[in-house]
Amino acid sequence: MRSVVIAGARPNFVKVAPLLRALEAGGSQPLLVHTGQHYDSSMSDALFRDLDIPAPDVNLGVGSGTHASQTATVMTTFEQWLEENQADQVVTVGDVNSTLACTLVAVKRGVPVAHVEAGLRSFDRSMPEEVNRLVVDALATWLFTPSIDANENLLAEGVDPTRIFLVGNIMVDSLLASLEKARSSQIRRALDLEGRFGLVTLHRPALVDAPVALAGVVSALHDIASELTLVFPVHPRTRKRMEENGIAVDPRVVRLVEPLGYLDFLLLEAEASLVLTDSGGIQEETTILGVPCLTLRENTERPITITHGTNTLVGLDPDAIRHAADLVLRGTARPSAPPLWDGRTAERIASILLRGTPEVSWLPPSRDAPAPGGSEKTPSDGQTPIGPKSTHG
Repeated sequence: MRSVVIAGARPNFVKVAPLLRALEAGGSQPLLVHTGQHYDSSMSDALFRDLDIPAPDVNLGVGSGTHASQTATVMTTFEQWLEENQADQVVTVGDVNSTLACTLVAVKRGVPVAHVEAGLRSFDRSMPEEVNRLVVDALATWLFTPSIDANENLLAEGVDPTRIFLVGNIMVDSLLASLEKARSSQIRRALDLEGRFGLVTLHRPALVDAPVALAGVVSALHDIASELTLVFPVHPRTRKRMEENGIAVDPRVVRLVEPLGYLDFLLLEAEASLVLTDSGGIQEETTILGVPCLTLRENTERPITITHGTNTLVGLDPDAIRHAADLVLRGTARPSAPPLWDGRTAERIASILLRGTPEVSWLPPSRDAPAPGGSEKTPSDGQTPIGPKSTHG
């Protein structure tokens, strides 16, 4: 079985790392195709090292561009590669342009596609990622969902239930596998960071490309930093927009640092008293770590991090951000792991892919329904796992 695993952006590699290992353990011969959508070699090399990922088998080297040009370039380069190489299945993750482009090419060539993190919805089509999710989920053969709300979204859209597999969150696999190693990071010493601190990440165009909104968030950060040291690894796009619009962060109260490696960031994330972010993945990671997270967006495609986790959706209003941070710093987190966020998601996905075409995948809640991948383990919050059950093989 030749599985072609696609990754284009840095968060994708966090998701494919455990999947590559699980596919190999199951007897597949996975190939890692790096589209080059994110192409900073120094950051990629550090990420591969932190996650113990071998160098990509293929690097398409597409680089940056508008959504249309980047998607088109990935499509043409991946199509040429696919014409010359065997692929029994193509595995895509997340919601970036590479995910969409490689799905379109594979489906048109008759190669079945698996989508990991299927069914997530923000219900905001002004987000390019939302459009990517909708199209990929409409075309993929296997839809691997991280949470029951994602199943419900797909069913509401009329998706054939036999295509839907509730397997858990694959990012959690990497987090749990890396946490002990991250504990040895010296990043706190390097930053001379003592006592309580908060962690900030900002990168989404809806925020960083809106000067008024970005200035308001920075103002709120300055106020929060009067009570809590804030560490802000600055995304290159964010730094550029701040410079272009004359938005200055006072380095005396907010520690501006270069983007961090996965293990260094994970340590800071795990030991922070508060995380402020517009990232989707960080909402999930803080939920597992039990760290309070304030999401600086008007919507989220990961509502389970609010209902089961430590995440609060606060929007972009500076007063609301200040108020929410004040409540967190005077309260406690609500650590709770959603069902199947247990570090075994990649195993479940690999076992399903190696069976071939799905037959029966989605079951209503039942005390007798085993977790996917053959696990009988009950999640820690007492909810009965709901997942794929196949009569095949």
